Amino acid sequence: MLLQGEQVELTSLAGIGTVSVRKQALTAAVVGVLSAGTVMATVTPRPMYLVLTNQRILFFDGNRGGKPGKLLMNLPRPYVTASAPKKTFLGLKVVTHLTVEGQEGALKVDFPVQTRADGHRFATALPVTR
Repeated sequence: MLLQGEQVELTSLAGIGTVSVRKQALTAAVVGVLSAGTVMATVTPRPMYLVLTNQRILFFDGNRGGKPGKLLMNLPRPYVTASAPKKTFLGLKVVTHLTVEGQEGALKVDFPVQTRADGHRFATALPVTR
């Protein structure tokens, strides 16, 4: 899986991407109606295991089974920049946004409370998005 001379620098679990307000509201409404208001549902970004190496950033399915699933994304590290890490949700989470050279938009990477220290290490290991 690793290329010759490639070394792992960081492994962690993070939520990748965003969930629209519309999808959150629709899910909450449907679950509320079906459960007569006794159950509340939330929609969260897709959990993925990420591996930062000296050459690439690898994203694996975080199937909540306790181990990484199949490889979903493989980004060459020289083409990726990151925004400064920011604390969110009462300081319990750390969020950064990845920008890939030549691509529109940014990829949100949300480190939950259990892995928030990794969020700072991950973001500062990459060049800063300008």
